[in-house]
Amino acid sequence: MSHCFTQANIKPLGDSALIVQLGEGISPAIHQKVQALSSLLNMNPFDGFVESVPAFNNITIHYNPVVVMNNLVNHQSPITSFQVVCSHVNELIQQMDESKSVEARLVEIPVLYGGEYGPDLDYVASYHKISAEEVIRIHTQSECLVYMLGFAPGFPFMGGMDERIATPRRETPRLAIAPGSVGIAGKQTGVYPLETPGGWQIIGRTPLELFRPDLSPPTLLQAGDKIKFVQISPEEYHAYKESKL
Repeated sequence: MSHCFTQANIKPLGDSALIVQLGEGISPAIHQKVQALSSLLNMNPFDGFVESVPAFNNITIHYNPVVVMNNLVNHQSPITSFQVVCSHVNELIQQMDESKSVEARLVEIPVLYGGEYGPDLDYVASYHKISAEEVIRIHTQSECLVYMLGFAPGFPFMGGMDERIATPRRETPRLAIAPGSVGIAGKQTGVYPLETPGGWQIIGRTPLELFRPDLSPPTLLQAGDKIKFVQISPEEYHAYKESKL
């Protein structure tokens, strides 16, 4: 592993990307550092910067090595594009103020729980020996944090769900899960943006479209967003769907 500063660890990812590790495990405090660095990088991009991808406790930075090297002027000693980008990232980390939090966007996600749209709600309830209504109450009380997007375009991996309803994945994954399905896997909750296979316990469905390829950005949610789930009725769900036709 290569190191370029003491506050964080960095290692190359191929010849056109690097990963900055800002801590171990999953916690809002570590992810706050991820968001702070991501924000600084977007405001102060280097020549050759392509994009940054925040995750639970690290950030992947993609760059064009040719552009990075072409913008070096009168540099006498041998140096690589990785070292150039590493130096820029190190300077940004020196500017990070860990006491200053990045303001999170609060997004409400309406959910129709149970029935055909939440076929695993009763299982989650029986697993914890509580009622389905109690599962819904706990799920809508939690304010969750989007740590990263992955697996499928726009799929949010969220932390902060109340552990009283943490439930293992299904032993046998489904071959197809409908877009908008809200699920639980262990201590995490998430929303399927597209129809894909999956093993999460599906407790409801939202009428919102999380992946919108015709818009910019194409994903409704972003890493760092705070999510509040709101229970809606079947009538409200279908009314929302019809309004989008």
